[in-house]
Amino acid sequence: MGAALVVLLALAGYLTVQYLTGGTGGPGCEVVSGKGDGASYEFTPEQAVNAATIAAVGTGRNMPERAVTIALATALQESGLRNIEHGDRDSLGLFQQRPSQGWGTPKEIMDPAYAAGKFYEHLAKVPGYTRLPLTVAAQRVQRSGFPQAYAKHEPDAVLLSAALTGHSAATLTCRGRPGATRTTGPDAVRAALVRDFGRDVMQEAGAEVRDDGSSTAPAPSGPPASGSASAPTSASGSDGRTVTIPVRAGSGSAAGGGARERGWQLAHWAVANASALHIERVAYAGREWSSGITDSRWHTTDAQGAGGAERDSGSVRITTER
Repeated sequence: MGAALVVLLALAGYLTVQYLTGGTGGPGCEVVSGKGDGASYEFTPEQAVNAATIAAVGTGRNMPERAVTIALATALQESGLRNIEHGDRDSLGLFQQRPSQGWGTPKEIMDPAYAAGKFYEHLAKVPGYTRLPLTVAAQRVQRSGFPQAYAKHEPDAVLLSAALTGHSAATLTCRGRPGATRTTGPDAVRAALVRDFGRDVMQEAGAEVRDDGSSTAPAPSGPPASGSASAPTSASGSDGRTVTIPVRAGSGSAAGGGARERGWQLAHWAVANASALHIERVAYAGREWSSGITDSRWHTTDAQGAGGAERDSGSVRITTER
């Protein structure tokens, strides 16, 4: 009994540390319903990054919100939204896809963006999938031995999908404290945006995209500042820490989405990646999220108009830590 107590105390201590530090062992992130019905789902920063990638790949393919919901519910069941290197037989990754079944090489399948793209590729071939029950649509793609298991994840997937496609505003938050990997700076943010959304997302911001998919800040819009080699760019902000992404309707947003949905998708994506990319602040449409221990909610700013009307919704600003 004494040994068992020691083990339980050690486990409790580990989970507490993970929770307080924003590690993968504690929730750290939350998505709430935009309908005011009190529904919510808590998840970890690791899960948040993978969910955001799945949604970004889906909207990049002009898949509807329902498709993203199906993909998220499937990944929740198959891997718990974790990019795992094991599974039944040779199954791998977020969707437990099998190299022996033609899903790709192990390296490809372990790339979340590739895995999500393959899932959507197969889902798009299912006739009338948007009208099918989620379990049926997912099963047509996955051929699982437990097809009904997807159903229990549908409510959480609906919340995640609404936020990560931008159809539900200011509903996803994370504490945003750094994880173990030290990946920082606007260049890392740009590279991650290109990874998930494709080259067009940084071209929208005026940045050049290299052949390898990495991106650079746009050229300075004005003459060099006095005493410096070059003036701050519009993509990096005056402090060199901010990536600004202009928002345009139809620029990679989900089917039926407009500029507002695109903006909130990018904003929620940034919050979901806050721990991984050491993002300090995200601002859009008169709302701002800041990383912190006790309060990481979206707050109104001076850009919020009277009566709660959104203003200054033309761009998303992502600021990294110093």
